[in-house]
Amino acid sequence: MSLVLGIDTGGTYTDGVVVELEHKQILNKAKALTTREDLAIGIRNCINNLDFEDFDKISIVSLSTTLATNAIVEGRGCEVGLLMLGHEPIEKLPVIHYSVLPGGHDIKGRSLENLDYELTRKAINDFKGKVDAVAISGYLSVRNPEHEIAVSKMVKEILDIPVVSAHQLTTSLGFHERTVTAVLNARLIPIITELIDSVHRVLAEKKIDASIMIVKGDGCLMGESLAREKPIETILSGPASSIIGGAFLTQTSEALVLDMGGTTTDIAILKNCVPRINQEGAMVGGWMTRVQAAEVYTFGLGGDSYIQVDRDRKIIVGPQRVWPLCVVAAQYPYLIEDLKIHFDESYDLMYAQPTDCYMFLKHVTEEKLTDWEEKVISLLKEGPRSLYFLAKQLEVDANLFNLQHLVNLGIIARVSVTPTDILHAKGIYHQWNSEASEAGVDILAGRARMTRKEFLDAATERIINDLCITCLQSLAGTEGQKTWFKNDEVSMYFINKALSPKKDQAYDSSFKLRMPVIGIGAPVDAWLPPMAEKLNTQLIIPPHAEVANAIGAATGKIMETIKVLINPGEGGKGYLMHAPWERRAFAELEEAVEFALKEAKERAACAAEKAGAKNYELVINHEDVYANASMIENDVYVESRIEVTAVGRPEWERQEEMKGFFVFDQIAGEKC
Repeated sequence: MSLVLGIDTGGTYTDGVVVELEHKQILNKAKALTTREDLAIGIRNCINNLDFEDFDKISIVSLSTTLATNAIVEGRGCEVGLLMLGHEPIEKLPVIHYSVLPGGHDIKGRSLENLDYELTRKAINDFKGKVDAVAISGYLSVRNPEHEIAVSKMVKEILDIPVVSAHQLTTSLGFHERTVTAVLNARLIPIITELIDSVHRVLAEKKIDASIMIVKGDGCLMGESLAREKPIETILSGPASSIIGGAFLTQTSEALVLDMGGTTTDIAILKNCVPRINQEGAMVGGWMTRVQAAEVYTFGLGGDSYIQVDRDRKIIVGPQRVWPLCVVAAQYPYLIEDLKIHFDESYDLMYAQPTDCYMFLKHVTEEKLTDWEEKVISLLKEGPRSLYFLAKQLEVDANLFNLQHLVNLGIIARVSVTPTDILHAKGIYHQWNSEASEAGVDILAGRARMTRKEFLDAATERIINDLCITCLQSLAGTEGQKTWFKNDEVSMYFINKALSPKKDQAYDSSFKLRMPVIGIGAPVDAWLPPMAEKLNTQLIIPPHAEVANAIGAATGKIMETIKVLINPGEGGKGYLMHAPWERRAFAELEEAVEFALKEAKERAACAAEKAGAKNYELVINHEDVYANASMIENDVYVESRIEVTAVGRPEWERQEEMKGFFVFDQIAGEKC
């Protein structure tokens, strides 16, 4: 009997399941806290909690994770140096260190300007000691990658750090989106590398001899070597797994799947048992990428969301994730005393909340830190401390230093009041230190000029209403509605009347969802029932909902796609093939198509094998596009689109009849 070990490493919890796929049985399940300072600890604890001994029967370990998604939402990751070839930045980019250099191509793949090797070498050398990885993005590199390839070679010769080229990640047009994708991919490399290395360490300890697979954002699987190169593919990995897990557990064909984790709430619409794929690319943390993933709407709202009271005494939940006070104080109870000696209510903090504490994680950057940042780290190495304590020790005004930079680097973590603390202060949860939650709530209640009960009621309503808005926003998005409700006064006028009606309002409003909500994640039992009541919809919380992500990880498949474009050559003579690896000219269309098909098949097969497929099928889609010109007797050739997808079966799904691979050709002509 071949078994699969599914592991989901989330922002708060690491979940594990042992699945016997032939009969769709979940044999064991467990949870453990994710330990960001050392992921192996949480993974080890999770596997230990499985209470499972037949590790020799596990053939595959399949991972899903929200680490990449959370890192982007929170602005974390390594420092990246960006080299832009042939074009200035179009919009804001997720990077500080960058250079714009000569180069780039036009839509036909012709060089706009030659590379300046001396200037490029200087820009690369300027990155020394400042960055941990380099991203390269050339203008229209998808039509000719030669400049990116040349510059990548130079970076590897000068700097001993990871290098990412935009053309390796996407074949879609959109210089800005490709650049963002390359930068985020470079930023995420150490995060996914740490996860895979941590899993390897624990598997070795447990003597589990199994291949490792990772869930991509579209719900498919890839091997670890590919994940190390393209960690950007794992954004929305956790949400995609939750969709697959939710469908697996409920056998529901159409529903709104809501996955509430520690950092985010992720929503997808299930149609005919599968999620819709966003062909334009995934939007995460406000950044539009060119990564094809399940159409998931991600909101910075979860069990560990940062609860703040602003200067207008308004309660704000998220989007930043912090460690709950109750969780950290369970191990370091002296934090309760730190909280009791806090800033008086007249002290108006600009960059923090009076409930904020910080704890040391690990020193993971080559970037030079300031003297006071080094002092903060030294203090926190002795144990977590409140902002008040740190300010006193450093003898500075708390508003004169901002610790967010160290948080972004992953060196320290903020600890403060969260929805998990709200549940502990209300007496609904008792797992951690409720006294710390109560102390934090009392401080925020004082800042809001409320009693403890008033604050708990107001914060609870804010969280439930925000969950309702995430559902409404997601459904509106599926209908093409671009309005962001929270930023639109008219939308919020009606939403507030429906979600928080006042006794004296002139009329009532209400919502009714026309599909059920499948609730996934550990906190859904506490938060979703009142949400579903406000939205007048059916709520389905299936058995094993708390580990649905891990179940989804254990039930995926492999798909790798290669896309090639052929269009008329310069001056209407010959044909040009634009592939992710090169631009090539041909005299005849048949010759170009034959070459493109051969190369795409080989590269798709290679990608599938690299992703971990033992057996696979090649599905080929070839479209010749013509324009119907009324003044010309014959239609005008526009382009040929070739797409080869390798659909692989992981080792545990091997079928006897699959000795090699099959090829299905779907050849069509299209006129427009």
